[in-house]
Amino acid sequence: MTYSMLAQLTFMFVAATFVSAGTATHEYRVLPPVTKGNLSIFPIVGGVESDTADLLTLDEGVRSGLVVVAEAGSLRGLVRPGTNIPRSSGAEVNRLVLVNNSDRPLLLLAGEVVTGGKQDRVIGVDRIVPPRSGPIDLSVFCVEPGRWVASSDHFGSMKSQMAQPSVRMPAMATRNQQSVWDNVASALGGMAMAAPQASPSLRATSSYAKAMQNPDVEKKIASVADDYDGLMRELRKVGAKGVVVAINGRITWADAFASTDLLQKYWQKLIRSYAADSLTAASAHGYADQKSAQLFLDQLQGTHEVAETEPGLFRRAEISGDGYQVFTLTSLVPKYEYTVHLAKMVCRDSARRGMEPDGMIR
Repeated sequence: MTYSMLAQLTFMFVAATFVSAGTATHEYRVLPPVTKGNLSIFPIVGGVESDTADLLTLDEGVRSGLVVVAEAGSLRGLVRPGTNIPRSSGAEVNRLVLVNNSDRPLLLLAGEVVTGGKQDRVIGVDRIVPPRSGPIDLSVFCVEPGRWVASSDHFGSMKSQMAQPSVRMPAMATRNQQSVWDNVASALGGMAMAAPQASPSLRATSSYAKAMQNPDVEKKIASVADDYDGLMRELRKVGAKGVVVAINGRITWADAFASTDLLQKYWQKLIRSYAADSLTAASAHGYADQKSAQLFLDQLQGTHEVAETEPGLFRRAEISGDGYQVFTLTSLVPKYEYTVHLAKMVCRDSARRGMEPDGMIR
């Protein structure tokens, strides 16, 4: 990516902080975008910087062998001795079991893809798994409809890619397996058009993970998200905790974290997922600028809220507004609580009508 606009952001952030002194200092603020092709990334700054060093990511846990993900009926023998394993009649499409054998709380994000078992799956909800946990059921959705034969006893994670927002959306918002499959098929079809040389291979697989790991697809994604490390360095300079995403001039998504460090842990996965969406999106155009990105981020309240709490661990809330949904994960770990992750999406119906989050037709 090119960073001509980000080169001045450090000064702009300092100036904005100075001007807002004495006002609501915990509010998020949006900076000018970095644009590559039809993808625009608006850095999110502000908010409270929380200590997230103790949180373990799925990639870290799987790589160390301390986090085990398996089919519900295949867990025995994959966890530490003495673990109470719930009875199960066998593998199920929308059910996986996870054990956190580490001494750190594990953070799982909706959209993370786990590969292996009888099918690849995408995690459907954000959650925190306590240290030294017994087996817990994961809310997952299949992203590989064409296979039901075990490729391994347990699962790994996609290290450099998470599901793109158009695939994350039905898993998080509608929680409908058919909608997830439909959006996977749409994503694969869009990628075949974006990378025609990969088309024969993509037609031969129903696996979202394998499609994203196709060398020609990898090359195409890299053409948009080429210097993700360089962009992250610039985001760190301004203290960014997240980004608002616009594709073809239409704001579609936002991810914000409790700290810049936590954003950095997920950044490669996130930027590549946004890039994948930019390559497979419809060609309709709109206009998104810093003002509209700020408005999108300011609208976090809604008309309906559903919350779920695991006492002493986390609270997860889903807020529905006019044309958008907001998902928040709040840590309730003793001593203090903070919002670990916030995701906001434009609902599909409003996007189809060509409407922006403020209801205006661009």
